[in-house]
Amino acid sequence: MNLSLLWIPVTLAAAAAQTGRNATQRRLTEQIGTVGATQVRFLYGFPFALLALAGVRLVSGEGVPAPNATFLLYVLGGAATQILATALMLSAMRERAFSVVTAYTKTEPVQVALFGLVLLGDPLTPPVALAILVATAGVVLMSVKPGTSLTSAGVRPVAAGVAAGAFFALAAIGFRGAILSLPEGSFVIRATTTLAWGLGLQTAILLVWLGLFDRRALLASFAAWRPSLGAGFLGALASQFWFIGFALTTAANVRTLALVEVLMAQAVSHRFMAQTTTRRELVGMALILGGVAFLLLSQH
Repeated sequence: MNLSLLWIPVTLAAAAAQTGRNATQRRLTEQIGTVGATQVRFLYGFPFALLALAGVRLVSGEGVPAPNATFLLYVLGGAATQILATALMLSAMRERAFSVVTAYTKTEPVQVALFGLVLLGDPLTPPVALAILVATAGVVLMSVKPGTSLTSAGVRPVAAGVAAGAFFALAAIGFRGAILSLPEGSFVIRATTTLAWGLGLQTAILLVWLGLFDRRALLASFAAWRPSLGAGFLGALASQFWFIGFALTTAANVRTLALVEVLMAQAVSHRFMAQTTTRRELVGMALILGGVAFLLLSQH
């Protein structure tokens, strides 16, 4: 069976699940604060990751790959940087529109490509590099509002969004490195094992942090368990697909195609938050679609 293009539908599924999770977390941020909402995706996602791992083992008959030192280093790096990225993204969403902040974080693919080349030796061909630049230009265009000065009160959410993109890039490289470092098993069992380890580490880190420094947020996340459970499920589902994508192709390919999430976020803003789409944003969308299309055409 030819799996060379399986990463495409897998990534699209991940982007759809992540859009739903981001919208759910944004509402939770208003109820329980940024740190509490950040913790929710990991604490409530971890049980679903364990269920996924048990299901994959049952269906495939494979054992869980044993971790090694390289795996643990990569997965811990991915776990820590993803926590920081999520917290920065949710903080920015408290001050700017959902679709705009999502756009800022999606400056990530350029950094993913560079980090992947340097840290993992992932190839970066000229057509793929061009596709990344075109799609990222579309994201930047969408995120710039006519007549808005970035030297005004909008600097902080912009900086937080771009920094979140950088940490998301490092997280993607960390998790792909962890998946590749496992010596045995199919791509599905290696991806799911990495997901379980990643969410387990993230849950432990945040439980300790909140227990020491923000018990109110921790208790609030337990009280808001119903919406938190939905965010955790969508987060685990999205991550499962992301990790399968990372197991199949470079993180740069996955995260560039994932820019379609910006278009999904725009649809969410338009439908549920009564936000209109400007001409500039439409041009940005066209660039994103053009870059993604060029990326797909460059695949062999």
